[in-house]
Amino acid sequence: MPQGTIRQYDRATGAGSLLDDHLDEHRFEGRVIAASGLRELRIGQRVRFTLDGDRVATLNLVSL
Repeated sequence: MPQGTIRQYDRATGAGSLLDDHLDEHRFEGRVIAASGLRELRIGQRVRFTLDGDRVATLNLVSL
């Protein structure tokens, strides 16, 4: 599962974007946050994700 870093996040809509480790940007919608069970994200936070085509399908936090 690829990893990336949250680049933008709008708390009101749940939408945002992340940069993968190759510096490619991927956008996600609020439904992805809701489906993942996450309550909130922070800019700079590390995540694992899957893609469905060119859109982020799932997000999971990376914990150290």
